[in-house]
Amino acid sequence: MKGLVVLLLLACLHDVDSTAQHTNNWAVLVGTSRFWFNYRHVGNTLGVYHGIKKLGIPDSNIILMLADDMPCNARNIRPAQVSADEAGTDVYGSDVEVDYRGEEVTVENFIRVLTGRHHPGTSPTKQLLSHEKSNVLIYLSGHGGDEFLKFQDSEEISSQDFADAVEQMHIQHRYHKLLFITDTCQAATLNNHFYSPNVLAIGSSLKDENSYSHSFSAGLGVTILDRFSFMLCQYLKQQSRDSKSSIADMIQHFEDQYNNFNSHIGSLWTAGTSAAQVKVTDFFGSVHQTSVPKQQRMLRN
Repeated sequence: MKGLVVLLLLACLHDVDSTAQHTNNWAVLVGTSRFWFNYRHVGNTLGVYHGIKKLGIPDSNIILMLADDMPCNARNIRPAQVSADEAGTDVYGSDVEVDYRGEEVTVENFIRVLTGRHHPGTSPTKQLLSHEKSNVLIYLSGHGGDEFLKFQDSEEISSQDFADAVEQMHIQHRYHKLLFITDTCQAATLNNHFYSPNVLAIGSSLKDENSYSHSFSAGLGVTILDRFSFMLCQYLKQQSRDSKSSIADMIQHFEDQYNNFNSHIGSLWTAGTSAAQVKVTDFFGSVHQTSVPKQQRMLRN
């Protein structure tokens, strides 16, 4: 009898492994710019932050990196706020948990977050505690060019750096599937060197194309959002936690609505399955349904 129970347990483990799905979602959201005239990059990042929180990803599973100098800037006519529109809808507020702010937003810290190579004593709240059953969303907004992205106008990270960091994540079993999104000029060139499995990369513009701004605030005197991120946030607002929309549907939405503005979406898919088989909520929402393998239910009964 004992041998039969052991065999059933082994069969149960085999069933879980062979049909393994992701069990949790994580996100790393980065506004890579500082200074008042880059207000929109903070607005972009906070818009995505609120979009994924609405769909169920908690702050405990979000690493938010912001220059964070907009709310208290002397030119801000709405102190301690970041506006998402001309009406002044605040996307900063008391419910935003910034994990890396100001001079902490560096290439080094970003790579440490992805690879888990933190300094001793780093708070768990500043760490990406993902594993082999975690889907990971990485979103970055800032200034870039052909195969590079600026961080705070003082350093750069290259497409090869991104690819190597993701490969370290793969080797360390830090993701199940990974979605890499960048909103910057020539963003799709940042996807050029990904070689790890199960990576979907989306860029807001192709090589030699710009990523254009969307909303100008006369009161603030700056643009508060970029067009790609504005459309991404609007798309997320239309989704629910039970949405059946796929990543392919989302990309098609961009191609239908966005490609009329002199920029084109660029995407790369290294996974064994197609983007049509991956739901939007597999990255932008919470994991809230759990199935129990048949053998495990038999043992419980």
